[in-house]
Amino acid sequence: GYKWFSDIYKDLIKMGVTGMWGDLGEPEVHPSDLLHANGTADEVHNIYGHDWARLVQQAFKDVKPAERPFILMRAAYSGSQRYGIVPWSGDVNRTWGGLQSQPEIALQMGLQGIGYMHSDLGGFAGDNLDDDLYVRWLQYGVFQPIFRPHAQEEVASEPIFRSEKAKNLARKAIELRYEMLPYNYNLMFENSTSGKPLMRPLFFEEEQNSDVYNMSDTYFWGDDFLISPVLHQNKKTQQVYFPKNSNWVDFYSLKTYKGGNELEIEIQEDHIPTFVRSGSIIPLAPKMQSTKEYTGENLILHYYYDAGVQNASTKIYNDDGHLSDAFNKNKYEELSFSVQHKNKNISLSLDATTGKSYATNNKKITWVIHNLKDQPKEVRIGNKVYNIPWKENSKTLKIETTWNTRNKKTFDIQMED
Repeated sequence: GYKWFSDIYKDLIKMGVTGMWGDLGEPEVHPSDLLHANGTADEVHNIYGHDWARLVQQAFKDVKPAERPFILMRAAYSGSQRYGIVPWSGDVNRTWGGLQSQPEIALQMGLQGIGYMHSDLGGFAGDNLDDDLYVRWLQYGVFQPIFRPHAQEEVASEPIFRSEKAKNLARKAIELRYEMLPYNYNLMFENSTSGKPLMRPLFFEEEQNSDVYNMSDTYFWGDDFLISPVLHQNKKTQQVYFPKNSNWVDFYSLKTYKGGNELEIEIQEDHIPTFVRSGSIIPLAPKMQSTKEYTGENLILHYYYDAGVQNASTKIYNDDGHLSDAFNKNKYEELSFSVQHKNKNISLSLDATTGKSYATNNKKITWVIHNLKDQPKEVRIGNKVYNIPWKENSKTLKIETTWNTRNKKTFDIQMED
């Protein structure tokens, strides 16, 4: 039986299929009196999906060992992450109640090692055409591990079938998801090397604060995003707890909130409450239509200046996106971005570690520095003075440069005396 099933997958892989969907993998219909070669249905049931994922991964390794498979499975077991499993929360109701349980499900599974747990965006089951619910689910989906609308046929899951308003709001969420590829790809690298989940509960930072142990409606996306999805209909405001180790900047308005407070936040129509750790560097990419357009060679580094945070740094991992085990094969680059400021000087640095089998290259880098109080006096790259494109209204400085990853590059910003 194993060989028969495996050979089916191998034939598909030889045809060029690069991802497999193992649906109903509990199995959904599994009568107790059914006998398997290695036990009864009840004995086998909880590991059936686990073994199925193992079989699919092995089929890929046998046929195309250098390629990464995509293995979408509805069922799994402890340790299934070793088979690259991407699970989802099943045939969830297309209702607000269905949405409300999703963040906690994903957070719980992430703590158990299954970092890619996600939901059918928009909900799956039920003839419920609710554009507000659909948009809020997609806005939450920007900050869940897999962005994937899917539903029964009664109501189409694709944005194109929605109202013009819902379609435009969905477009904005989808565009942001693509822009976040550098940040998100690094989260996936962290997950593969350390097991850290992509979605992280608040007690990752405040383990001594018992008040946050039951919070799942606000969570970390990686280290530097704080997310509070809109989970209820017709709400105008919602309570958000801001972790105490940092101040937090509204990703859209740039308003700063002091950490250690729970505040009532006004809800906006075109996004869910999204905050960035003050003093952090967030790497983004330009808008794109497909991941096929992404190379990691055009990066926008948003630095959220905070006078109280004198040192900031972040790294992003990059490879060709296809090669299996690229890191251990030294076919990767790890880009390091750092900021130091003291008195009236701010220093921005670009550095890279390149695997010995990966070529250095030129990158277009755009620094966007937010929340400066005053216009800089001078921006210098080595001995060259840079023309300052200062935006007084937004208190934002934008610096564009080309960087060859072979060499470290530093910018010095002299603020007004």
